[in-house]
Amino acid sequence: MTPKETLSQENLIATKNQPSSAMLEAKSHSPAQSFFGSFLQTIKDVFSDKGVLLLLMIAPIIYGFFYPWPYSTEVVNHVPVGIVDQDNTNLSQTIVRYASASPQLDTKRFLNEQDAQEAIWSDDIAGYMIIPSGLEQQVLSGKAASVSVLGNGGYFLLNKNVQMGFLQAVSTVSAGVEIKKSVAQGAYSATAAANTQAVPLRIIPLYNQTEGYGAYVVPAVAILILQQTLLMSTAMLIGTWYEQRRHTASIRGWLGRIAALSMFSFIIGCFYYGWTFELHHYPRGQNMLGSLLFLLLFCPTVATLGCVFGLWFRQRERSIQILIFSSLPMFFVSGYPWPANQLPEFLQIIRWVIPTTPGINTSVQLNQMGASVAQVATGFYALAGLWAFYFLLLLLFRWRTSQSKTAF
Repeated sequence: MTPKETLSQENLIATKNQPSSAMLEAKSHSPAQSFFGSFLQTIKDVFSDKGVLLLLMIAPIIYGFFYPWPYSTEVVNHVPVGIVDQDNTNLSQTIVRYASASPQLDTKRFLNEQDAQEAIWSDDIAGYMIIPSGLEQQVLSGKAASVSVLGNGGYFLLNKNVQMGFLQAVSTVSAGVEIKKSVAQGAYSATAAANTQAVPLRIIPLYNQTEGYGAYVVPAVAILILQQTLLMSTAMLIGTWYEQRRHTASIRGWLGRIAALSMFSFIIGCFYYGWTFELHHYPRGQNMLGSLLFLLLFCPTVATLGCVFGLWFRQRERSIQILIFSSLPMFFVSGYPWPANQLPEFLQIIRWVIPTTPGINTSVQLNQMGASVAQVATGFYALAGLWAFYFLLLLLFRWRTSQSKTAF
């Protein structure tokens, strides 16, 4: 064989061993590397994984149907209460009659305080009022007089109704007594009635006109449900890919995965804003465009955090085992059920690493209160900063995974 023929044969072997440009291009645009490839593959994996599909789509819809139902009455009425009348006069009977007429209370008479205490201990009543002996005589003689109201503070909603119901009844009777005194002294009844309340108080509830508990809590909890279902399902899916050695992807691939998972949660968010709140007549749709912009930022932020957790946990089941217990603490530190400035200083700082901290208040302000995007810009900035922070963590986990794989 001549030297020329030998060189040609070596070039042919080298050419066969080198990957072609078509192969390199195909590898660079594989489903795990390209944006749209990862986007479509993620959608396919979601629908083929019953556990992920249940958490990501079915569970939030079920929550949207059933979670608001216990609060359908909105306002607590006809709270069972007791009355111990130790005076048995016209004045005390008037107080009892007004209390019995209150829609907030369902009154029951007791002979003594001991019976009333036993009834509250056995949960037969939520509180009781004691009308002391000699009440009418003290009022007619111009002396200071009072009645006692005792409620079960362990149930703050019921206790509030007990106090407010008795307060309105006693206040109404007291105003009538003052009017009668003024008329007896020669004043006109209209003038006496006006002087009884020289500065009338008008209470106008905004954004929750029924002052219902459901209208207060459900719009906020809906955002928490949106976060937790997306967080757990994303971490579960990434954990599954990790177990199958399919978790590696390019930056464009991870963006495609995040976009696909965010799309599912965005649809659920629209379902909450457009149907659940409408069905239960909650305040809604005050700034729908701003609410949709909020979802477009909130969902990718949560999905990115779910990807970080998935690479951290590395196991499918571990995400549920850990994250399922985080819902209540996350809701508590969000600043919605309890003022944030009343939290310990440590919690006031770390609560900002959770998406629901800016998310719940921003959503309520946009959808229920009608705030503009500029007025809640702080919430948008916080979510954008969290997304950037989570994505940097994701890149760090991606780099560490590739390094360990190379070392292996």
